[in-house]
Amino acid sequence: MARSNTPTATTREQGTAPSSTSSRTQTGNASGGEQLDERKRALNEVFGLLKLSYHNQFNSAFPDTETLNHAKRLWLESLAAFTPAQMVAGAKRAIRQSEYLPTVHKMLQFCAAGDNGLPEARAAYREACNAPSPKATFNWSHPAVYHAGRAANWFFLANNPEHVAYPVFAEHYRKICARVLEGEALPKPEQPLLEEKPGKPLSKTENAERMAKLRAELEL
Repeated sequence: MARSNTPTATTREQGTAPSSTSSRTQTGNASGGEQLDERKRALNEVFGLLKLSYHNQFNSAFPDTETLNHAKRLWLESLAAFTPAQMVAGAKRAIRQSEYLPTVHKMLQFCAAGDNGLPEARAAYREACNAPSPKATFNWSHPAVYHAGRAANWFFLANNPEHVAYPVFAEHYRKICARVLEGEALPKPEQPLLEEKPGKPLSKTENAERMAKLRAELEL
């Protein structure tokens, strides 16, 4: 008697029923796709806001569709740590605080400012320069500003023009902000009393040597 080749009901069910692992994978892929779509929509809103606010700068930076699409892919990847809402809030913060179209690096700071309170670098520099002594008791917008000012040297900041002092401060601030974005909790401002005492003014030669040393340390 010939054996039937017709599959049994059980076999048919096993062959057609999706596995639980497959179902979870499909659900996960759908969820991931929806999140990506939300991030893309947010990024399009970000670029729309920037174009409206920095029209000439925007068109100069992204003169054609290909350049704009490359930039959007870069920004989408670079801002991956932030939610769509944080990305849009960062763009609005940039518009309020900066007269220049932000770079990716600046956008990272603007997006982070919502949760971490990190001010834009130029605003942080001015805060550091204008803060009265004793520095440790000043109500800083964020400890990163204090630590960047201390690392750059208060006396150096107070006795050099902005075009000289700002690059030094900004580099210290950039490194400290990167640590904050990685989750490091900065210590509260503390410093010896001696640090608050005004130092002896440096000669032009001594000031030039100190600045050269700072630039060498920061690899500027």
